[in-house]
Amino acid sequence: MYKHVLAAACLFVASSPVLAQPDGQGPPRGESVFDGDYVTLGVGVAVGPSYDGSDNYDINPLPVILGNVAGIDFEPRGPGLALDVIPDQAGAKVDFILGPVGRARFDRNNGIKDDVVRELGELDVAVELGAVAGVKVNRVFSRFDSLTAEVDLRWDVAGAHEGRVISPRLTYFRPISRGAAVSFSISADHVDDDYADYYFSISPAGTVTSGLPTFNATGGWKNVGASVFSAIDLDGDAANGGFAIILLGSYSRLLDDAKRSPVTSIRGDADQFFGAIGVGYTF
Repeated sequence: MYKHVLAAACLFVASSPVLAQPDGQGPPRGESVFDGDYVTLGVGVAVGPSYDGSDNYDINPLPVILGNVAGIDFEPRGPGLALDVIPDQAGAKVDFILGPVGRARFDRNNGIKDDVVRELGELDVAVELGAVAGVKVNRVFSRFDSLTAEVDLRWDVAGAHEGRVISPRLTYFRPISRGAAVSFSISADHVDDDYADYYFSISPAGTVTSGLPTFNATGGWKNVGASVFSAIDLDGDAANGGFAIILLGSYSRLLDDAKRSPVTSIRGDADQFFGAIGVGYTF
């Protein structure tokens, strides 16, 4: 869920150049801070489940770095980064997305609040590397909105779950003024047997230590979710950079064996909520 929060937040910056003139009165496009190299640094506070399937919630810091340098876009992916190496063309109806992506996964690595789940032991940190590809259609219903469809394909290379994750997303973005924007996203994760077994199976030894029933998890759709995002530039003009407030709320529902696992069905909850508030500075 954390990566979907950050991905939504990136849309504000990626689309901010059009926010400069929704009323036809803003500065010329060439004067926008986003026309060329730029970087956004941000920090915030996020509230979400301590791991997939947990009904205990943690409060964590939310660092953000994103931008465009030499025509290459970069944006956060949870604790990680995604690059788009295909430069966008000014005024294009369709932009393409392609590049490498990497992220870390800390599920049940430490700080497990549930006493029973803690008896199953802490899990290793996964490092997932792969690629992102997609397409962005501009000016769908207005001169300034966009619809983006993209998918991440990642494999763990750190020897943790040693599996594969496919993460499709569909996001509609629309500015509502010179300095404010909203977006709506739906997303999902599909995992293989290795991933499902690592995070959601319970071995006979785990049953002895925790008292939870033995469970053999297999791959499939792990979750599906939706999020609503808003961003507000503090001086009312996104084109000149500076400070902006970011707000986001999202909901995800665990599916298939991720939902049926005793980690979720007995000790946790298939309904997962996430909220974040932060401030960013663009220069």
